[in-house]
This record gives sequence, structure tokens and C-alpha cells, in this order.
Amino acid sequence: MSNAKERKHAKKMRNQPSNVTLSSGFMAERDGKHHFGKGKPSQSQKQELHSGTSRQWQIKMSPHLLPESDVNEQSSSKTMFKKKGGWKAGPEGTSQEIPKYITASTFAQARAAEISAMLKAVTQKSSNSLVFQTLPRHMRRRAMSHNVKRLPRRLQEMAKKEAEKAAHQKKEHSKNKCHKARRCHINRTLEFNRRQQKNIWLETHIWHAKRFHMVKKWGYCLGERPTAKSHRACYRAMTNLCLLQDLSYYCCLELKGKEEELLKALSQMCSIDAGLTFAAVHCLSGKRQGSLMLYRANKYPREMLGPVTFIWKSRMTPEDASEDRQLWIWLHPTLKLAVLEEIKTTCHCSEPVKSNICMPDPLLTPAPEDIQAGLAGDKISKKRKRRDDGESVSRAKKTIGDGTRDACQPRSWRSPTTGIIVSDLTMEMNRFRLIGPLSHCILTSALRAAPVHTGEEDAEETPHHWWTDTCRSSDGRSLHQRQEAVFELLGGISSPAEIPAGTILGLTVRDPRVNLPPQRSRALPDPERYQVSEFTCEEGMCTGSWSCAHWKPLSDHTDDPANERVKQLLLEGVPVACAHSFIWDQDICRSVTENKLLDQDLNRMRSELLVPGSQLDLGARESKIPILLIQQPGKVTGEDRLGWGSGWDVLIPKGWGMAFWIPFIYRGARVGGLKEATVHSQYRRSPNIPGDFPDCRAGVLFAEDQAKDLLEKYRRRPPAKRPNYVKLGTLAPFCCPWEQLTRDWESRVHAQEAAIIASMPGAQETDPRRLGVPCVPKEICQLSNEAGIAENQPRKPEVTGCQAQEGTKVAMEWNASEAHMATTGSQLCVVRSRKLLKQLSSWCGPSSEIRRAPCRAQQELTSNVCLSILNDFPRALVWVSLSLLRKGSPEPHTMICVPSKEDLHRLSQDQCYHGPWESRHSDPFKSLILKEKEKKKKEKRQDGEHRASEGQAAGPPIAGQEALTQGLWSGPLPGLTSHCSRLLLGFVTQGDFSMAAGCGEALGFVSMTGLLEMLSSQSAAMRGLVLLRPPTSLQYRFARITIEV
Repeated sequence: MSNAKERKHAKKMRNQPSNVTLSSGFMAERDGKHHFGKGKPSQSQKQELHSGTSRQWQIKMSPHLLPESDVNEQSSSKTMFKKKGGWKAGPEGTSQEIPKYITASTFAQARAAEISAMLKAVTQKSSNSLVFQTLPRHMRRRAMSHNVKRLPRRLQEMAKKEAEKAAHQKKEHSKNKCHKARRCHINRTLEFNRRQQKNIWLETHIWHAKRFHMVKKWGYCLGERPTAKSHRACYRAMTNLCLLQDLSYYCCLELKGKEEELLKALSQMCSIDAGLTFAAVHCLSGKRQGSLMLYRANKYPREMLGPVTFIWKSRMTPEDASEDRQLWIWLHPTLKLAVLEEIKTTCHCSEPVKSNICMPDPLLTPAPEDIQAGLAGDKISKKRKRRDDGESVSRAKKTIGDGTRDACQPRSWRSPTTGIIVSDLTMEMNRFRLIGPLSHCILTSALRAAPVHTGEEDAEETPHHWWTDTCRSSDGRSLHQRQEAVFELLGGISSPAEIPAGTILGLTVRDPRVNLPPQRSRALPDPERYQVSEFTCEEGMCTGSWSCAHWKPLSDHTDDPANERVKQLLLEGVPVACAHSFIWDQDICRSVTENKLLDQDLNRMRSELLVPGSQLDLGARESKIPILLIQQPGKVTGEDRLGWGSGWDVLIPKGWGMAFWIPFIYRGARVGGLKEATVHSQYRRSPNIPGDFPDCRAGVLFAEDQAKDLLEKYRRRPPAKRPNYVKLGTLAPFCCPWEQLTRDWESRVHAQEAAIIASMPGAQETDPRRLGVPCVPKEICQLSNEAGIAENQPRKPEVTGCQAQEGTKVAMEWNASEAHMATTGSQLCVVRSRKLLKQLSSWCGPSSEIRRAPCRAQQELTSNVCLSILNDFPRALVWVSLSLLRKGSPEPHTMICVPSKEDLHRLSQDQCYHGPWESRHSDPFKSLILKEKEKKKKEKRQDGEHRASEGQAAGPPIAGQEALTQGLWSGPLPGLTSHCSRLLLGFVTQGDFSMAAGCGEALGFVSMTGLLEMLSSQSAAMRGLVLLRPPTSLQYRFARITIEV
């Protein structure tokens, strides 16, 4: 037999009993059939085979039962083979003669043993598979496992027996239990604390983890975007409804001390030239929140630390200037370490202070003997099961850590000279942001002012003694009533943008879980406070339209008694006294957190109500929570969509996050994540933290991480499925080389000015190599409008006496500015001077448009003005916003380029002209990459042969220079500005189709030197037009550049 047939035969015979063997004659006959027999063997042949075979079985199984004559007959049998005439003796076949007689009892006993062996072989299973699993694949059905009738009839009985046998067997539990089963045997609090060792969770983390894509950033685990498709829904919520965000990961720094000492120290870190400072009148009183840019001490406009917001605690007695003031500075977690170190250095705070309110609290504190046993037997990362005895683990407060600080580091520092105390209050408060016009409705619906305690109530029954003491004071009761009245007036205002920017309102509210609605609904404005602007009549019934765009506030009601109070609130904001809140007192906040009523106790009391669904009255046991409401102004720059994205920030003591989060959602707030926060800043045309701060250390690190991720994603794709940026003319597709961009523009202007001055008479006395500060005079850098002059080439001026005198004057000014260059240096910075930004904004717009009346401080774009600007900012970037004129959707790292004279001419002739095309570049690295591959193959082959000859194993590859990547520019980048056919001006950091403007919009930075040169070369009607080209496209598209202040 062939190998395949032998394997098939062995598979069939594997279940045969060991005490049953086949004779050699049977096997020979089995083989002889193929040689001689064309058909079936004869009847005599069958009998002979049967008798001979059975005879040998009898000899093997029970030789003592056979008579001696039978044995002799068998031994004297001759070898036979089949021929034409019958059976003949020969070597080709073996057989035995037919016995003369058989014994019935012996024969039956042998057959019984054979049958029992066959039955045992059939019933004994050689594998663990069930009946339906032994069927061929084409006959298997999924329903066979639970429906026996799906099997063939011959196997149904056997399947029934297997099913009955499996029903009585005890099911073996799997080691991988479900989440619910695992949760029963472990302490969830300890498990959650173990999982927060590297990335801290917010109080709303579990709610977000079920509904959001989570990312690990800045030491926290944050929700990036919802799992549902909600991009447009979130935009509608920001525009017409309400969007909710958890900003509790923002860091808070507290400064305590004398007001004069605080202002003296902090004034070194900011400048009045960039806007408001810590000494702003409205902010210093405590009624408004301020925002500013922090720099290292006396380093403005370079070495920026980052943007921050600050709140001063209002004075209890305004006339007392000797009391200590309290200041909160809120900032992004990426900026915290640098800002904290600079504040400690400026305020001379070096002595650590031990504080009870800032020490980290363990979540669950095990007994000491359990700690030692756990450390000896288990690893730190191993999940520990809870002991059966509840005495080994004692309950403690919940841990709220900080992802930006080590738990062993101190949290407070004191200055021995000034007495200033700097404290880190990160994660000591929750901060929620509500964006949209329905923020007022949600706040007034979810929050209720705390009731004032009367003298009849027993003070010993309540744990909130601080509130009882406040209510005993007449001043405390009157202040709380005033705050409650102002809070009620918010319901009569259609949008948070109508209130003065940064308004602060303090309030003490009830537990929001008590008045939680039974089901989720949308909080709408009270119809009595608004006038219906549109009516629709259907089937004889009139209904009004309550769109946010059609609301008319309470101030429009002339017959309402609260009209004057609403007008006063809109004009003056909240009074200074109403900005006071008990959240500034850390002892009160700690008491509110410790005495919080558990959710299970609250639910148990709800279930015990006589009338299900009725209002739960806790009386004096109900918690009173101090909060702080801060108005967010939304979009404050530019002239369009002012106030868009305005809302409120709510500051809540720690431990109360979910108690306020769920009521806000039940009133109709939609939740957003980090992506929605980026979209919000993009539509407000404000820089996003930290990506849009290239002169900040945090912004540089963010750009490096982003470029690394994009490069890894690019390399994962094969060369045929990814763009070739070398051929597209894109030098930096994953990053924005700001330093090289400003340096190239500076050297470009230097070369132009040196060539022009060298051609002037009397310029031999001035050394062109000494030119250190660029300037862009209009008379020199303006492109020629005459025919026959090459494009982008400076026009050779006609030398006159006046021009020679002016050139000598400019050269003297350049020489005089060398000392200034030595002191200020040429480090990269972003222009944030409000005066300069207003000047640039007026120059960017075309003169033909109807604009505001020019201010007295506005100047014309002349050479002297450009020289003075570039003396102060030799390498500076300007934050700009761009709006596409036609189709197109910009993306990050899109190139902002200067249009040529021909491009502007074609646009003036054809308004539908989309823009020019960039010619495809050649790839100089293609041949180098092929050579490098061939070299690597050759080295690998030679190394393998060398190791094979020496008998060594293949080792790791030798680390050499970084391999070339096909499609990317390798090595140092060439000149950025002149690499393509259009001069590079800057890059886009944020860009997408804007649903607010209905076209593509982008935000980014441009070189101020290049911007002044472009504005000088453009005509008045075309001033401010630029070209945008994405990294993966060759198409340029026109856009208008604006600078909003």
C-alpha cells in the first residue's frame, strides 16, 4: 500500500482491541485478490478463509481448549495459491485446510470474546470530542449543540446520552471571570487606586470611560472625544444649547500675603504692553477674573511661560488694606512646573510648609500586619483580594491625586523675607465649564440656594456648623440673600455674553442630588421672562418659537419690576460683596467633603418615602456646598460673532464632582472632551494650549511629540500608499520650523539691503557685513510694477541725492542698533504687544473697504516705521487668522505663502480663479535610498558568509546613521522661504471647515519680517491676500489674512 493508504488503514484500525489479531494468510489473501481475482472469491474460498482465520483466533485466545488433532492438522497444512484450476501449493498464497469438525461450545466462547472486545472498542472514546463534532465540516450545523434532531438519525441516540450525561456533571468555572464576578471578590476602591499610580483619574473618569475615547496626557487619563458621532451636535450645543466639559485637570496655585508684596513680585512676570496685569482695578477688587501671559522675570517679550487666568479673593472690608490677600492662578498642567518654579524664585519662597489640607490621603488604609504580609508575598502590581474579615481593612477618605507632582513633594512654600506663602491646590477643586446660551437655564434649574437656618433648629443635629454660624450673623444672612437674588436674575438674561467679561458670583447651594429630575429633560427659559418673537398658527392653535437667536431678555420688559436690576447687572456686573464665597476657606471645603451624604444612603431614604417620587426633605442633615461661578466671555477679538462660545465655569469642592455632573446632564447639557475644547478655541480664533505657543517650552515639547507620532504613522504605511513630500515640495510635513523660518527671512532681508546699499553712492564707508538688524523700507522692497522686470526681483532705484542721503541715514541707524541686538539677542518670540498688533491689523486690510475711523496712533507703512518695529522684534512671529476666498479646507502644517504679482493680477481679472499650481519637484533621495538598500543587502550577505565560516551566530545589526525614509527630506532642511515657487510666509497650526463661517478657516503664525515685506509690495486694493497650500497638495488657494486684537 502507498503511504496514504497505510495511514488511512492505521486510522481505521486504531480502536481495535489488542487481543485480536489478523492472520498472515488473511493479509496475503487480501493482497492476492488484486493479483488474481477479477470478481468476488468463491463460496469455498470464503469458508476456507473463515475457518482458517477462526482457527488461528482460537489458538491465540484459548489454545488449551483445542484438541491436539486440530493442532496437528494446522501444523501440517500446506501453502496454497490460486490458479486457473483452483487452489495450488505455492509461495504466492497461504491457506489452511478445512477442519474436519468444530466444538460448538469452544467456537461460541471464542466468538463471544471477540464480540465483547469489539463492543468495548466501539464504546470506548479515544478523544474528548462530542458526536456532532466528529461530523465532516460540510454536515455540521450550529444548532446541533442544543437540538439533537439536527444530527443524522444514526447519531441522535448517542447525542442524547451525551447531553444527559453533561446535564448531571458539575460545570467547571472558568478562570477568566466576567467583570461582575471579579468585582465581588476585590475591593473596588483599592483596585481603582492601584490603576491610578501613573495617570490620575478625575472624579468623572468612570462616567467618561463608558462613553468616551480615553487618552493619557499630562499625567491624567482624560476623555478625548465621544464614541458617538457628535461633531455637529457639539457645535450646535455650543451655539444654541449647552456643552459641558470637565476642566478639573487644570492646576491651581494659591498665593497668600500682603497685597503690595504680591504685586511687587508678580509685576516682574508680566507687562502692561501685552494687556492687563495682576493690578487691574476690577480684577484686584475680586469681582472679575483676569487673564494674561506670564514671562520669566524681566524677560518680556521673550522666554514666555504661558497663559494663565487669575482670581483675587474679595476683601471682607474694602477699606482695610492691611489684611492678607489671597490669589488663585489657574493654568494648564503642561505649564505648571515652570510657572511654579518661577513664582517661587520671584517671591523668594524656599521654606517648605507642612499643611494638613494638602497631605495626600490613602484611599483604603490596610492594617500594618497586612501591609507586611502583602509586601512579602505579593508584587505591588498584583491585584489583591479582599479578606473575609472586615476588620483588616479600615475605611479612609478618597484619594484625589495630582498627575503633575510627586506625592512625596511638599505643597506649600513660605518666604522668610516677605511672608508670602505659595501653595499648590491642584485637584483640590473640581472645575466644570458650561458653554452656550442655555448655561443660565441649566444652572438655575440644577442649583438651588441653601436655606437659611432658623434659631429653632438644633445646631447639634447638623454637621455643618460653619453654615449655622453664618446664618446666626445678620451680615452673613443678608449677603446670602443678595447672592441668591443675583443668581435668580441670571434666568432673565438670554446669553452669558451680555454680562461683563469675567464676572464672579459666589453662592452656597443645596445638595443638587435632592432635586434631581426623574428622567433626563432639557432646561428651557421661563416663558414669562421672554417675549415670543415668532408665532405659527396650525389648526387654530398659536405656538411660539423659542430659538435662542430670538430670545428677548427680561430687560426689554418695561412693566417688569426687576427691569432696573437686570440693567444694572448687565452694565456693572455682580457687586463686589456678592463675589465672596466660602470655597476660599480650605477648612470649610474639607468639612463639606468629609460630611457628604453617600449615594446609597440617599437612595435608601428615597425608597422609604411614603409617596414615591416626592421631594426628599433632609432638613438640617442636607449638605450645603460653597461654589464659585465665573463667567467666560467667549470670542472677544475681531468684529464678527462677538460673544460666541460664552458660558460659565463652576468651581466645586473636591468629592462633589459627580453630584453636580449628573444634574447638569439631566438638564440637557451635552458633554465634550479635549477635541471639543480644541474646536471651541478654533472657532473663537484664540490659541490652543499648549500647541499654539511656539515660544513656550511646553509648546515646543508638544510639537516634538506630535511630530514623532505623525512620523511613526507615516512610516507604518508602504511607500506606494503614502504621499511623497519631497516631490510635493513639502520640507516639514509634520512640524513647523519656526526658528529656521524667522532666520531665513532675516538673512533674506539682510542680503537684499546689503546689495542695495552697496550700489548707492557713498556706501563704501559703510561695511555691509556689519548690518545686523533687518529693515523693510517701502521704497526698496516694493516689487516693480513696470513691464519687463523679472518677477520677485527688486527694482533698481534711480539714484538721486535724496536717496543717497536716506541710505546713509539708514546705515547709521543699523550701526546704532548693534548694541540693542547684543542685549536682546535674536531668540524667537511672538508679538503680543496690543499697540503693535492694532497697527499690523490696520495694515493687513485693504483700503477700499469701509473701516472704522483711523486712530491717532495709527501710522503709515513707511521705512522708518518698519525699522523701529524690526529693531524691537528681529525674529518675531505674528498670530493670524485666515479665511479662504473660495473652496478649500486647510489642515495643520499648511504652508502660508506670498502670492506673486501675476497671481494677484489673474485674481483681479477673474474672481473665480482658485489659485496657481506648484510644479512637481524631483526626488534627489530616490537613488540614494536604492543604493543604501543594495549596500545593506550586500553587507548582510557578507556578514552572514563571514559568520558561517567562523561558526558564529547572527548578532544584532550595528547601529549606524539614521536610514533614509522615502518621501521625506533627509538631513538639514534647505532654505525654507525660497524652496518653492512662492515665498513661504508661515504655517497653519489649526485649520478645518468652519461651520460658523461656512468656509475654510485657519489659524497660524507668520514671520513679521515677511509680513511687512509682503504688505509693502502689495497694492492697496489687494493688501492682505496670501496663498495656502496643504502639505499633500500642489494647489495654492487664496485666503485673506487678518490680525484680531
